[in-house]
Amino acid sequence: MPDRHPETLSEWVSASPEARARALAHCVEQVASLDAHIHAWVQVSPDLPSGSGALHGIPFGAKDIMETRGLATEYGSPVYKGRVGAVDAAIVAELKRRGAILFGKTHTTAFAYITPAPTRNPRNLAHTPGGSSSGSAAAVAAGMVPLALGTQTKGSVLRPASYCGITGFKPTFGRFSMEGILPVARSLDTLGFFTHSPADMRVLWKLLGNEVAGTEDCAFGVPDPLPVVDPVMAAAFHESISQLQRAGASIRFVDIAPMLARLAEASHLVMFYEGARAHRERYEQHGDRLADMADLVRSGLQIADARYDEARRYIDECRLKVAEMYEATPVILVPAATGPAPAGLASTGDPAMNAPWTALGTPAISIPIPVTSGLPLGLQLTANRGQDGRLLRTAAWAYTVLTGH
Repeated sequence: MPDRHPETLSEWVSASPEARARALAHCVEQVASLDAHIHAWVQVSPDLPSGSGALHGIPFGAKDIMETRGLATEYGSPVYKGRVGAVDAAIVAELKRRGAILFGKTHTTAFAYITPAPTRNPRNLAHTPGGSSSGSAAAVAAGMVPLALGTQTKGSVLRPASYCGITGFKPTFGRFSMEGILPVARSLDTLGFFTHSPADMRVLWKLLGNEVAGTEDCAFGVPDPLPVVDPVMAAAFHESISQLQRAGASIRFVDIAPMLARLAEASHLVMFYEGARAHRERYEQHGDRLADMADLVRSGLQIADARYDEARRYIDECRLKVAEMYEATPVILVPAATGPAPAGLASTGDPAMNAPWTALGTPAISIPIPVTSGLPLGLQLTANRGQDGRLLRTAAWAYTVLTGH
């Protein structure tokens, strides 16, 4: 075993038990050294492994809207300061069963909505790490843990991954149980994962009992025209497409920008309608103490059933259209965010590049795009529902082409 500590999930998996124990101690040291500036964690309290399996002794962070027995579960809100979970969310229990160590709870925007967490971007502390899974993305990007859990209702996994220069994966909707996770909008809420690279994500997918065998797809759909993004993102996206073409990928241009814009609007309406009803009782109890969530409840309760039903119908129609597109181009590429992480912590950024795919329920992954200077950028790959393994294989291939790693 090399003297250096395991960093990637792949290295953790292949490390000896002794090396994993040393690496876990190093994670604790990383938190002690860095988190006073980054603020990724609500609480750090690693325990002994309670299960066995390939993840034995590997630490992970859990977003603070996930129930965790005996650890802080405060939903990112001062209203619930001091609240402690009584049970483990289903995904937390699953990782523990496979031997992973719950390292602690990561900061989230309040109720996984828009009120920012205190977390800063490890790549540049003057910028947001994105949200709502702010702490999970930052913890992985800072090397505090090799794996962290998040959730996505619009862009709360893929956007932070893009901003922090790591890999974020949102599996097919419904693939993992959301039991024990605070809801925002039940028809949109999706579990997500953060790792350093798509190769690590592929390892995790396999260790969770999923199929990863097969060859990658090199037939990509690319929006033409491109949705409106910052010039730096547009340039990096087009350069990435050129690199993939030079490596043998075939590119087919698809006219989906108008549809993506309407899908983002439809998902926003669905989120407000469902979120208002999910949190109405909480609002009746706490009122304006819920901050931005109080505004969501008030606005969402004004949305008529007919408008909600219309938005859901449009999403269903688009799901059929996109499924046909995936027949010709198994993977569609889009930017993972509208640009680099915004300065300051007042906003966690724009989810417009991610919300359509969340609404469609398709698997989507953000992988880092090489940048010579400036803040990180991400490339988003999407595939048809149920094609998670295919997407992960292709993402790993694309990452190797783009980075040489």
